[in-house]
Amino acid sequence: MKAVLSPVIAFALLAGCNDPGFRGSSAVRVASADEVGACRFIENVSVKPSVYGPILGDQGVKYSRNQLLESARRDGANTVVFDQVDPGAAVYVVSAKAYAC
Repeated sequence: MKAVLSPVIAFALLAGCNDPGFRGSSAVRVASADEVGACRFIENVSVKPSVYGPILGDQGVKYSRNQLLESARRDGANTVVFDQVDPGAAVYVVSAKAYAC
């Protein structure tokens, strides 16, 4: 049983490494609003984190930001401006504007 289980676990770990939520998107840069004046607006993008709270909340936001970057890339953007969040505030939606620069 161990011989069968090990390849399954290895495959699951490798599949997780390919998840854009974990690895991000190197083809899309994060910019501020004043850096995209000459860029073409593509779309508004938003993702709801799958976990919240003081323990896993930060990881959920990071995963969602990475998913958002990959989604913007697939839609033709190479630059993203994340909406501002008040420090310490709970984040229930990660949103941004995507641009082609």
